[in-house]
Formats: sequence, C-alpha cells, structure tokens
Amino acid sequence: MATNMRGLTQFIADIRGARVRDLEEKRINKEMANIRKKFKGAYVAKIIFTYILGYKVDVGHMEAVNLISSPKYSEKQIVRQRRPRIVHQRLELKSAQGYLAVTLLMHENSEFLRLVVNSIRKDLDGNNEIDNCLALHAIANVGGSEMAEALAEDVHRLLISPTSQTFVKKKAALTLLRLYRKHPDVIPAAEWALRIVSIMDDPDLVIGFSLESILVIEHEYSATYAYYKVPSPWLQVKLLRLLQYYPPSEDPTIRSVLHQVLQTTMNNSAEPTRNVQHNNAQHAVLFEAIGLAIHLDSASPLVGTAAVLLARFISSKETNVRYLGLDTMAHLAARAESLEPIKRHQSTIILSLRDKDISVRRRALDLLYSMCDVDNSELIVGELLRYLKVADYALREEMVLKIAILTEKYASSYKWYVDTILQLISAAGDHVGDEVWYRVVQIVTNTEDLQEYAAKVVFEHLKAPSTHESLVKVGGYILGEYGHLIANVPGYSPMEQFHVLHTKSQFCIASTRSLLLSTYIKWVNVFPEIKPQLVNIFERYRHVLDAELQQRACEFYALASRPDDDELLQNVCEEMPPFPPRVSALLGRLNMKHGDTEDKRTWVHGGMEANLDRDLAKRKADAVAGDGQDILGSLSGLEISATSTESGGTAPESGSSTNPPRLTTGPSVDRWFDKLTYTAEGVLYEDDQVQIGVKSRYQSHLGQLAVYIGNKVSAPLTSFTTRIHVSDPDALSVTFAKMPPSTIGPRTQTQQLLHVECKQMFTTPPILSVSYLCGSHQTLSVRLPIVVTKFFEHVKLGAADFFERWKLIGGPPREDQAIFPIDLNNAGQLDIAKNRQVVSGHRLNLLDDIDPNPNNLVAAGVLHMSVEGKVGCLLRLEPNREAKVRCYSQYIGMLS
Repeated sequence: MATNMRGLTQFIADIRGARVRDLEEKRINKEMANIRKKFKGAYVAKIIFTYILGYKVDVGHMEAVNLISSPKYSEKQIVRQRRPRIVHQRLELKSAQGYLAVTLLMHENSEFLRLVVNSIRKDLDGNNEIDNCLALHAIANVGGSEMAEALAEDVHRLLISPTSQTFVKKKAALTLLRLYRKHPDVIPAAEWALRIVSIMDDPDLVIGFSLESILVIEHEYSATYAYYKVPSPWLQVKLLRLLQYYPPSEDPTIRSVLHQVLQTTMNNSAEPTRNVQHNNAQHAVLFEAIGLAIHLDSASPLVGTAAVLLARFISSKETNVRYLGLDTMAHLAARAESLEPIKRHQSTIILSLRDKDISVRRRALDLLYSMCDVDNSELIVGELLRYLKVADYALREEMVLKIAILTEKYASSYKWYVDTILQLISAAGDHVGDEVWYRVVQIVTNTEDLQEYAAKVVFEHLKAPSTHESLVKVGGYILGEYGHLIANVPGYSPMEQFHVLHTKSQFCIASTRSLLLSTYIKWVNVFPEIKPQLVNIFERYRHVLDAELQQRACEFYALASRPDDDELLQNVCEEMPPFPPRVSALLGRLNMKHGDTEDKRTWVHGGMEANLDRDLAKRKADAVAGDGQDILGSLSGLEISATSTESGGTAPESGSSTNPPRLTTGPSVDRWFDKLTYTAEGVLYEDDQVQIGVKSRYQSHLGQLAVYIGNKVSAPLTSFTTRIHVSDPDALSVTFAKMPPSTIGPRTQTQQLLHVECKQMFTTPPILSVSYLCGSHQTLSVRLPIVVTKFFEHVKLGAADFFERWKLIGGPPREDQAIFPIDLNNAGQLDIAKNRQVVSGHRLNLLDDIDPNPNNLVAAGVLHMSVEGKVGCLLRLEPNREAKVRCYSQYIGMLS
C-alpha cells in the first residue's frame, strides 16, 4: 500500500509542477492511459484527484464498488501518518478510498449505486465503528430514494441500538434527518418517533434546559467537555437557541431555573479575560443567553442587565463582539415595548454605519431600521440618506428599501414624505427598484391633498442637470396626472413642464419613453395650447424601430388628431382612480432580499410592530394549514398597501368582528348620514368631544374615503383605535391605508384613508367604530356613507332606448317599487331642484325630455362591480301631490 501511495504522491507532485495547462493535461492523459491498462487500488486515488481537478472521468466506477466491498483495511481506507505541530505522532484517518470515489463519482440516480447497497448494509451491520461511519457518510451524501428505501431501516437500527457508540449514533441521527428531508415519504417518522425520543435520556445526547442547568449552575461535567474553562460551549449555544423556538413555559419552576441559568451566564461573562479563545466561547454563550432572555420576557430585569452589557459590546475594539452586540440589540429592538434603553446609544449605533467591517455596518443598518419610531424617524432617515451616498454598493439596494419603508411608515407630514422620497430617488440612482417609485405614485394618487405639492416638487427635481431615470418616471406619471394643478403658477406653465420633461427623454430607455408618451396624451387633453408640439412628438415616434413605442405613438397620434370636442379623448385621459388595497411591494421585496436560512430566526428586523405582524401572519398560516393564496395584486402594475383595520394590530380583511356593533344614536346622526349618501363631503358625526367628517371620491368599482377625526377638547384623546365592520366582506371591501395614531392631540385632527372596493351587490353600509380615553373610555359607532349608488356611472339614453330597456326588465325580482314621503319647500310646493340634486348625487344621469310629466325624474346609470361586472340601472321618480306628497320610485336593475 505504501508503494502504491508513493505513486499517487509522485502523480500529485507532477501535476503541481506543471508550469502550464497543456503540460498538466498531457500528464493527466498519460496517467489515465496507464490506469486503463492495469487497474490497481492506488489508481482509484489518482482518479479521484483527477476528478477534483475538474477533468472528466469515465473509468473507475466498478473498481470503486469493488473497493467498498473489500475486507482489506488498506483498500477500504486511505491512512497516512503525519507529524502534528504538537509533540507527539498520531495516526489520522483521512478518507475512505472506495467510499470517497463513490460519493464523488456517482450521483443519487447512478446505476452503479444499486451495486453497492449490499456492501453498505454489511458495513452498517458490522461491529467496526469506522465502517459504520463510512457507510453513513455515503448514504447521507449520495443517497437517493432507492437507497433511502433500502437502507433507512438499517440506519434507524444503528441509531437506537444500545451497543452503538455515541459518535456513531450522532452520525446515524444526522443521516436519518438528511434522508427524511430529501424523501419524507420513505421514512415512517410517526412509527419511529417514540423510539427516537427515548434516546434523549442518554446522558451523552440529552437535550433541554436541565442539561444547561447542570453545566452552568452545578458544574457537573467532565474535563474533556471544557473548552478553555467553558463547559461545552457549542452544546450550550444549541440548547439556548433551541429554547427560543418554543413559546415560554408557564411553569414557575421551569421559569425559575431558566432565570437562574441566564443570570449566572450573564454574571460569568461580565468581565472579559486576556485569553481570546475563552472570551470567544463565553461570548457565544452569552449572546444566546441574552437572546433567550429577550424571548422569555423583554421587560424582565434580566433584559435590563443585558441592555447594559450590549451597550458596552457595541463599542468594543473586537470586530466580532461589535457585530454580535449590534445583532443582539436589534433582537431587543424587535421585541421590546420601549426603545428608550437603545436610544441612549443612538449616536454610537449611527457611527457604526462607518465601521471598517462591512458586516458590522450591515448590522448597524438593521438595528437603526428596527429602532426607528415616530420620535427619531427624521433623524435616522436623514442619517441614512447622508450615508447612502458613500455606502457600499452591496448595501445600497437594501438601504433604499429600508429608507422608503421608514419614510412612509413614520411620515410626520405628506410634504416630508415627498421631499424625502424624491431625495432618495435622486441620491440612490440605479439602486432604486421599481417598487420604490411605484410606491410614490400610489401614495400621491391616493392622497388628494398631496397632489399639487408633489407636482411642484418633482418638477423642481427634474430641473436638475442630471436626473436619474426613476425620477423621470415619477415625474412623467405625476405631471401627466396632476400637472394641470400647477399650470397657472408662474414658472410651471404647460410649456415649461413639457420642456423640462422632454429634454430628459433622449437619455431614457424605451419603456420610460413609452410612459412619457402616455404623459403627453394626457396633456393633449388638458393643455390644448401645447397640442401641436405634442402631436409632433407622436408623429416622429411613429417611425421608430421599437414596436411598443411605434404602436403607442400611432394610437396616440390618431387619438390626438380627432376633433377638439371629441369625448373619446376625454374619457381615455380621465384622471387615474385610487389604487385598490394591496400588500406593500416594498416589504415583500425586502423580505425576498433577506430570504431564509437553515438556522431561522424567531424574529425579524423592523421593531415590535413588524414582529407582531409576523407572529399574527404565522398563526394565520398555521390555521389554514397551507391553504394560502397570493394576496399581491396590481392595478397598472402598481401595488398599494392594506395594513391594519385596528390600531396596534393587523387584519388584512375588513369586518373582522362577526357581530355588528351597536350604532350611536343622536338627533342628527341619521340626517348627516342620509345627506352624505348623495354628497361627497360633510360632517358624519359630532358631539362635545369629537367631530368626524368625510370626503370621498369614486371611480368605477373603486373608491377612497378620507375620514377626518377632530379632537374638540383641550385634553388629548389617548388609546385611540378605529375598526371597520362590514356585514358582507365578499361583496364589499373596506380597508385602512395606514395605521391610525394612538393619540390625538388637543384641538387637533387626524386623517385616515379608507380604500373601498365593490365586489358584488350589497345593501348594508359598513360601520366605523371609534374608541378612546378622555376622562373615561368612550366608544361610538356610526354608519359610513358607502352605499351601492357610489359605484354608479352615468349613462346617456334617448327616449326610445330608455323605454325599450324598461320593458326588458320584466318585473320582479329585477324591478322594485317603493312609496315614501318627501319634503316640501318653504312655499309648500314640491322641491323639484332638491329632488334633482339627490338623484344626481346618487351618481345617476338625469335624462331630460324622456317623461311627458315635467315633475317626473328619469335617470340611468351603470353599477360597477369587480366580481359580477357591470349592471345597468334605470329609475323613474314620480312625485304625487294628490297622494299627500308621496313619491313613487322604481329602481330597475340587472340589465345586461
């Protein structure tokens, strides 16, 4: 064997001595020719070495099979002697020649594997522990479904055998786990579970907090388990991490022992020593102990002690200690109810963004993201924006996402949000993903009070000499939709808007120029004074080579060339409706970047709120047991967030309570509600403490409702929460666009945006419940003025068409008639003008000269529903003076 190994040694030396690739290949080919002529044991080692170098190997498979079944120790294994750096010599097992060849040269579907199953089973059943381990290695590394099915029983038997050595049991357990993960249908886990669990009573394999107690408190362990005076640190770390994956125990005895273990661990690690290895082992245990303390109770005195230790660690001279300190402090920020202990060290954490090690910089970014709240958001976002300009390229995309999320989440005003996010897009350049500029467009579109300011700010940014393409996209969309709001302001004329945007187009890719063409067709509709210039652009783009640009230009040219009074252009270029509620694409993108690891965390970056959301989502996912659905959606490619229907928690669907709340009554409550069913804005409720007003707009089956809640007293309204109840969520969806504040200051108001979607026909309006503390707990519930007529659209019909469709109704159930009293005007006459106002306010188109009686009102409309589609509706209102001022009304629906 020694002679054969000398041949291998010379072969390796020749390869290493080859000066160029050609000489190496020549030596390889010569050796492979020799191997094919006469095959010996050492030749398998040469084949393995050749394969490792990256050369294709087509021989040696059968010889490897034969070597595995060989009873000779020298052929089954490669053993060499070496002189360690310490004082004695020892025999080191390097690998098994036959097994190594099998694991390298064969894959799990190789036909040769069937030939080695019996040999592997023989080694599993043998009394030689080394043979046992070699066989287990081969199964774990190569084993396909056939090998798992054939040998799983033997692996299991080796695991539970009382005669197996501890290290063999460990390898058998790992092998069985690997097989179960790859082929769960082959492993009868339910049948084997009890026998496997019973192995935990083995003193060498026991797992649980009791062993931690033995190691840390009682110091009952063999000296061979001590690593630089730290008892089995790797096992301690595993046990402390394992306990974090399960809910904290309610047993007071267990909690007491755990508290004692954690307290002792923190005390033992309080002061570092001069021995680096000892410190490393102690710190590894300490940081996991802190993690477990946070998991058990983030408000406990132990965590207060941990916060003091972490403050010292993040300023340590040791890079690894700084890294672990920042990471563990991020865990604390993710679970703690109060961030004040962490905020005391905010300046140190910000300085860590400029640490010499990128891993530390990344952990500092995660911690700042997690510790951000309303009070420090502007400072942290400002620091992140400043650091973004000099940050590592590997960090910039993640930083952009986190800055965008924090800016939206903690925006103190809409203006601050727009200013910050546009600065972000300008500074980040190519690191801005589409999700970021999509999000800006969504928020501006869904916030009417922001649109004029956003148009001005984006125009100013576009005037810069150098502008990134993402900002051009934002500018194209916002100016196209809302440029008319600033057109009369000096310096923002239509021609100036066109000039500043079009000068950027020559540097943009085709998709961006396509978006700008859509901006121009919008301007054709609202800025007739620059129509010639816009039509000229369409004419030029009709001849470009890009198919998308050419087609769009041709269509827009034809549309713009129609008569000036053409209604088609006006309809096509109507303002975009509010975006429907959808999950934020920013958070989804950030989660995709983080991904999953084998050692999964029990928390996520983003503070306590994000972790509560994660826990809630996990519980819901567990409840449906895999019956999930993709809740990401888009309108024109853009997603909008649907966060919470209640302060302090998340509920992706409105109407989370099953029973409707009791409505608040009052002399004017019904009158306020009735008026808002046919008007867009007004007071919904008012008393001595609060006033609730609404402002709404609707487009097709979508709507947006702004609810203004004002505090009328000189004391703050605390513990403020809101909730929506929808009687039929399958027919109507109402969700909040943003979490409400928990406090409304004295004599101030807050605004909450509701996104509304009509899916099917509904009859019961949703209910808004508001609760707060102001001297005592107050709760009020009022109906929101969201009725089915809000989703109507005007229809023009002539007399012949109207009556023809009227006859097609065919009576009940598609026709309904109601008789009700109506009010008279001050002169005691029928108030025809008021009746017309009510009907048109219900978004029905009044059709004049249809009915012979001028007092009768005739109207038509189309109801838009996202699920059931469009349904035509006709109405006749017949005031009857002789019938004691009663009104005969017919609502006719279900017209296809």
